[in-house]
Amino acid sequence: MTGSKSYFFCGIGGSGMLPLACIVRAQGAEVAGSDRALDQGRTAPKFEFLRAEGIGLFPQDGSGVTAQDQVLVASAAVEETVPDVQAANALGCARMSRAGLLAELFNASPERIAVGGTSGKSTVTGMIGWILHATGRAPTVMNGAVMKNFVSNATPFASALVGGGDVFVSEVDESDGSIALFGPTVAVLGNISLDHKEMDELRALFEDFVLKARTAVVNIDHPEVAAIASELHQDRLLTFAFDKEAQLVGHDIEERAEGVGFRVTERSSGDTAEVRLQLLGKHNAVNALSAIGAAVAAGVPFAEAAEALAGFTGLRRRLERVGEASGVAVYDDFGHNPDKIAATLDALHAFPGRLLIFFQPHGYGPLRVMGRELVATLAEKLAPDDVLILSDPVYFGGTVDRSVGSETIIDGVCAAGRNAEHVPARPAIADRLTALARPGDRIVVMGARDDTLSQFAAELVERLSATE
Repeated sequence: MTGSKSYFFCGIGGSGMLPLACIVRAQGAEVAGSDRALDQGRTAPKFEFLRAEGIGLFPQDGSGVTAQDQVLVASAAVEETVPDVQAANALGCARMSRAGLLAELFNASPERIAVGGTSGKSTVTGMIGWILHATGRAPTVMNGAVMKNFVSNATPFASALVGGGDVFVSEVDESDGSIALFGPTVAVLGNISLDHKEMDELRALFEDFVLKARTAVVNIDHPEVAAIASELHQDRLLTFAFDKEAQLVGHDIEERAEGVGFRVTERSSGDTAEVRLQLLGKHNAVNALSAIGAAVAAGVPFAEAAEALAGFTGLRRRLERVGEASGVAVYDDFGHNPDKIAATLDALHAFPGRLLIFFQPHGYGPLRVMGRELVATLAEKLAPDDVLILSDPVYFGGTVDRSVGSETIIDGVCAAGRNAEHVPARPAIADRLTALARPGDRIVVMGARDDTLSQFAAELVERLSATE
């Protein structure tokens, strides 16, 4: 379908754009793109990888948009003043959103597994992709994070997997409403909570999402999800839970230093399987249970799906252990909303050691929407001797309301009796973390929408090494 077309991706280095560009290129289309980070000389390895894939890269000055038959792929947030957009408009090029192009590719596949929910989407998508790959289904997978199982010298940024089978697996995004574009045969819904939108709007989006599917794979431990599931006919449901009567029931969770394990029982057959993960945290047991449900709904035998997960090595920036030096372990984590942050802190607090957390909020808007819930989560989940450091939120310019900033969060957490500090800039944050760190501590670099957080985590390991 895409083979004879030509696409130009504005912002091609983004976590959602890069894998999509790779899938389109692998299907035979001509692909080029631009990125502000490329112009600024940031994240060079990512762009070297794209060039190696046969993708042309241009400055974001309009010079790459030269023919009317090019399709401009850009997010809705890209302003009309961006030169690439102006060039496309002048030539009369068609324009698509990232989500629109992804949905077009996804909806054209015979078997379509879409993963929705506020938290855990990328991990569940990676788990489903791995199960299908390990059991010979040759899936195409679109993820928002790098899947470590598929990383190689040739594919260091493996946030997409291009397969030759009939199955397309993708996470779908409720934050921009684009979830409505997707028509899955299997819809996975693990949780619904505050992140980018108010609850009433989220409920409506997710209800419409599961109603489209042949089978909805739903977590009935989560009350909001259970309420939506109650509206669906039993024939179209595959329920999973740890604490409720469901079609797939997880039990006997065991948290170990090398990963979490549990048992799962399929109610209809009475069969039980053991699941051993290489990932930490009870939340990953829930993610694994949902992935097994999705695989079963797509025709993978229950026992095969459960067994395959032992080989799943996780995603970059999802509670990823970057290294250890001077007796201090450093983790890189995508946590940025209350649910994700709570899951990370719970997983790490299952083992001894103080947490030193650097959290970079991913925007002023999200802080305004979920500031109260964020304070409540941090106040509850931080241990008395943990230390939280907040930088200023990510800000890419524009007219966003900046009335609720990091100071507001710090004040709330401190008022609850926990240790929190506002340190605006990275160099001072690095100084503060390395000064605080002592053997047995765990440093967690936490936040979204910023590739340089991973580089910062690696730099912290280097700084700690220098003090050994």
